[in-house]
Amino acid sequence: MRCRRTALIYSPLFGNFNYGDDHPFKLQRNRMAYDLLDAYGLLNLPNMQIHDCQPVPDDLVLTFHDPAYVSRLKEFSSADEPRADFRFGLGDAECPVFKGLYDCAALGAGATFEAVRLVEEGRVDTAFNLTGGWHHAHRAKASGFSYLNDAVVAINWLVARGRRVVYLDIDAHHGDGVQEAYYDTDQVLTISLHESGIYFYPGTGFENETGEGRGAGYSVNVPLLAHTDDAIYMKAFDEVAYPLIAAYNPDIIVTQIGADTFRTDPLTNLEITTNSYIEILQKITRFKIPWVALGGGGYDLMNTARAWTLAWGVMNDVELNPRLPPAFIDKIAAHGYQNRVLLDAPHWAEEADRILALAAVEKSIARIKKTIFPGILGNHGNAPV
Repeated sequence: MRCRRTALIYSPLFGNFNYGDDHPFKLQRNRMAYDLLDAYGLLNLPNMQIHDCQPVPDDLVLTFHDPAYVSRLKEFSSADEPRADFRFGLGDAECPVFKGLYDCAALGAGATFEAVRLVEEGRVDTAFNLTGGWHHAHRAKASGFSYLNDAVVAINWLVARGRRVVYLDIDAHHGDGVQEAYYDTDQVLTISLHESGIYFYPGTGFENETGEGRGAGYSVNVPLLAHTDDAIYMKAFDEVAYPLIAAYNPDIIVTQIGADTFRTDPLTNLEITTNSYIEILQKITRFKIPWVALGGGGYDLMNTARAWTLAWGVMNDVELNPRLPPAFIDKIAAHGYQNRVLLDAPHWAEEADRILALAAVEKSIARIKKTIFPGILGNHGNAPV
């Protein structure tokens, strides 16, 4: 059997940008992940490539984003003094304005486009952009640390080429910007598993957000209560995402694989570990469908480095030593990190929390099976439920 051909999209230029010392989104996590990949010997595998990237072209950006918004992004990006325009979501604590802002966002979107292009052209089977997954950017508004929606820009290019796409989002936050882009089309099936918007940013992603017009039934959301653990998370994936992906049978899968679902992430309240994270990625590989992965969220830098290293191992069918390489331990120890292991121990939430989270997810699954499954499974063939 032919080994999967993979591409890692990485640019050292992301190290030139900074959201601010006090901002939770740290682009330094890209370098930490890259160093861990290197320490495990994952940057010189026989069937992989490393690709640099270029800023995404303006014509692709404008397939989704409003020209006035893009113009303001560019203006603020080149300004020397602080700027703000709250109509476009720019200049607050969430989406700060900094020198080179547009260059950073365009480079990230360009990396995702490079990943999609490599997969679409059949040059690789799987491509991974560490920096991608800015899923909160809207047509004319920055939101959730996101300025350009790299996934939408790249998927639009695929749709223009006649491709049908599944967008699967396992970040802790609802992929609201991507849902917005494809709410009225059946060319893209969006599936998002995320912490519930009842009390959590961005306040969207409920089961009744199912699309409209031709897109009715092609937006799928599984909101999860705080303290959802691995077993409950896998129940949501296995009973909703897996059968829908199988039935839709897309030409390409695009996934946002944020690590902010992990139980030690400082901004979220889920209790996921590396165990369910790996299991989901392994199940994606079994579809044998061309796959593009985007890094997404993650606000504990070591969690993110570990998650993306595990993801790259899965993509290349490499089993990794659960102990971190000694050279990497020495490197991170100098910065105050005490981590020694790649994998998390199995974890179950406290019983009272589990009961509430399980009841909520069972209710969501039942509703989705009633409203979504008849359309997708009926229109695209049967799949195991």
